[in-house]
Amino acid sequence: MYSQVSATVAPSVCSTRFCRSRFGSWSKRDRTSSRIRANSPIEINAVIPSLQGDASTQSPPDLPSYIFKERIVYLGMTLVPSVTELILAELLYLQYEDSLKPIYLYINSTGTSKEGQKYGYDTEAFAIYDTIRYVTPPVHTVAVGTAWGEAAMLLAAGEKGHRAALPSASIMIKQPINAFRGQASELEIQRKEIRNTKKQTLELLARSTGKSVRDLENDINRPKYFNPWEAAEYGLIDQVLDGTK
Repeated sequence: MYSQVSATVAPSVCSTRFCRSRFGSWSKRDRTSSRIRANSPIEINAVIPSLQGDASTQSPPDLPSYIFKERIVYLGMTLVPSVTELILAELLYLQYEDSLKPIYLYINSTGTSKEGQKYGYDTEAFAIYDTIRYVTPPVHTVAVGTAWGEAAMLLAAGEKGHRAALPSASIMIKQPINAFRGQASELEIQRKEIRNTKKQTLELLARSTGKSVRDLENDINRPKYFNPWEAAEYGLIDQVLDGTK
């Protein structure tokens, strides 16, 4: 359904420069007529959607924009370059908008891999981690659903005291997945790079959890899963949002 709306606006809304650039060159008669109408109000008729009926008959609203207005950033996919680009842009924009008000990062992601298949680069997670630490507003993190691998590292990177998980969330830490490709002569270079990535991951987790690098290295030799209460005891989060006071 659509409804018609009429509005009266001041002539200054359509300046000579704007109207000329928008609608092309004017003739002498057009310019003369515009001067005659310069002091007259302009009436605009607009047709806009009219929301009627229940939710099942409506087009879905732009939910990402709604939550973004409340300074909520949602990571709900595997960490691939396009996702990282969006998360970084949102964090930087919200810092520009208000450098003190907290940003809320909700996480439901399996990191850079899914079902054992590597989809993104480890540097995607490092870029988001560094930006969380770089922006001025505190970033409060919440695990909703899944926070595995690099996503768990981002969950732990939030502001201390404001890292949380919902009761049914699943949290898991693991070592980076090897994805060697190319010629045999390149394998050693790639092995060195994966060792550096693992070392950096351990150092970041140690900073966030307070655990030693040696303990973390032993723990991530195999995927280590936590429920929210175990994650809080381990130091990955600070509280479980179970709805109780």
